Amino acid sequence: MRAPEFWSSPDLTARLAIAALTPFGWLYGASVAWKAHRAVPHRPAAKVICIGNLTAGGSGKTPVALAVARALMARGLKPVFLTRGYRGRVAGPAFVDPAANTAEDVGDEPLLLARAAPVIVSRNRAAGAALADANGFDAIVMDDGHQNFDLAKDLSLVVVDAQTGFGNRHILPAGPLRESVGQGLARADAVVLVGDGAPPLADFRGPVLRAHLKTADAALSGRRVVAFAGIGRPEKFFDTLKILGADVRDARRYADHHAYTAAEIARLHCRARDLEALLVTTEKDFVRLAPVLREGIAALPVKAEFDEAAGFDQLLARLLPQLGGQAGS
Repeated sequence: MRAPEFWSSPDLTARLAIAALTPFGWLYGASVAWKAHRAVPHRPAAKVICIGNLTAGGSGKTPVALAVARALMARGLKPVFLTRGYRGRVAGPAFVDPAANTAEDVGDEPLLLARAAPVIVSRNRAAGAALADANGFDAIVMDDGHQNFDLAKDLSLVVVDAQTGFGNRHILPAGPLRESVGQGLARADAVVLVGDGAPPLADFRGPVLRAHLKTADAALSGRRVVAFAGIGRPEKFFDTLKILGADVRDARRYADHHAYTAAEIARLHCRARDLEALLVTTEKDFVRLAPVLREGIAALPVKAEFDEAAGFDQLLARLLPQLGGQAGS
């Protein structure tokens, strides 16, 4: 999904579109509240840590989920990721096999997550949790799912892009929100702000952690690149390349979770050759490419690092006090 221009435009046409669509947003938000009220969530044996957000589009949720899984493993736990496998054809519950599955099978995020820990894809989260229990996992890291009520959650983290916040603060389709900010944060145990900025968090009184996306790819400094990205906020990726010192000669934007064709990749390669540049993309885009299309394309790895590791440690220690020790980030 590519964010409609009227979500961020100040002109009269945009304001009229938002006004016309706002009642539908109210209904959308009310449906989430109704599902929460009616839910009878399944309680698995494993601890459930939900990494969610309140908006459509990129917030840094996947890098935070990876950081949480690493921290759990540093504590001696055996975590598994649980995801619905957005845009994948596998309904599950099933384990992701990175050697056999493609993004068409399970979606792009599960393939990226599988580099760190086992991943279960399941449109029915309770069935996925049952599979996790059957295989002896201690903790379930639920990638997305703040608006899903199939499972009882032991810890709910809401990830927020600190720069863009909650956009125009309208609910889909009038804006990017999946529900109102107040409603969503009322179910959160903590907020993770990714990047710099201080968006208003309604009346939230819980812990607010700050994380930044880090990369250590100094090989791009001074290098000509042609960049392409099909993520929630491609501009964030392009800005990162510039911060690393890359000479970004061209930047191509695609819709979030875009499925690249061989013809599109061939055109990108031609553009890079014309500019004598390296073709570079995000890790999430890279795993979406068919293996035969990956040659000659560099993927930029990123990692979420918490500014105050102690606060992050305290959250996990509260969840798993019997384990003690320090959580890594």
